[in-house]
Amino acid sequence: MSGIREAVAADAAALAGIAGAALTLDTGEAASLVARLAAPPEYRCWTALVTGDLDGVVFASMSARDPHAGHVDLFAVCPEARGAGLGRALLAAAEDWLRGQGATEVRLAGNPPAYAWPGIDVRYTEAACLAESLGYERYDVAWNMTADLTGDLSVDADIARLAGLGVTVHAAAPGDRAALSAFVGERWNGNWAWEAEQAVGCHYAVREGEILGFAAWGARPTWFGPMGTAPAARGLGVGRVLLRRCLAEQRAAGMSSTQIGWVGPLHFYARAAGAHAERVFWLYRRDLR
Repeated sequence: MSGIREAVAADAAALAGIAGAALTLDTGEAASLVARLAAPPEYRCWTALVTGDLDGVVFASMSARDPHAGHVDLFAVCPEARGAGLGRALLAAAEDWLRGQGATEVRLAGNPPAYAWPGIDVRYTEAACLAESLGYERYDVAWNMTADLTGDLSVDADIARLAGLGVTVHAAAPGDRAALSAFVGERWNGNWAWEAEQAVGCHYAVREGEILGFAAWGARPTWFGPMGTAPAARGLGVGRVLLRRCLAEQRAAGMSSTQIGWVGPLHFYARAAGAHAERVFWLYRRDLR
């Protein structure tokens, strides 16, 4: 096992290759995940550490909400290099870097708005075992829902009904993103605002010049979310329309299903899109003091 160093721009293809080989549940989006983590918001303090042989990588970052919290955003070791302690060495290197940034706690949990997963997918058993063997505490659980995109996603009747109430629905053009991001940041938080601005696709509803709700997809590569509706829109069915517009757009982009990430309201997504809970994540943390 050779030394661990900070990754440089020339390593980008190698990092995508490591992720593609190691992340067997996410092979198709491994490269886009690496690219997303390598292009976070400007305010984020982060690093990517790689082995000298380019067979392992770890991404780490500091939380913008908690100055004492550090995150391991992704770690991956090529299958042929496993069993030699490389994963432990990478996590130790990430912890050392985080300590140097002032972190007193490290989390194996999503660090919005640029993240790979909410935590460790329970099916990545080796990763969970490694975390627990190093003293990480499992402190929370999160889940995704899966939405089938091959069925009926039509909303024409709903859009006509909303028009009768003075509500119109639009795809967010590039020129709309700043105002939409400001609305999301004011109503919810800056993380969602950044995701709404970065998303591949984003739709919003408006009445008399007032934005009532939004839904986005592709801010976290290939997943749906975030979305939200203002109190003035509750009960109008705006959320269902915005969700299904995004899902239809994802289908048009060639997808047959999508993950609705870090889900809160199971009932809404089950009714509005026939989605079902499927992917489960464990969130871990460890004291660095």
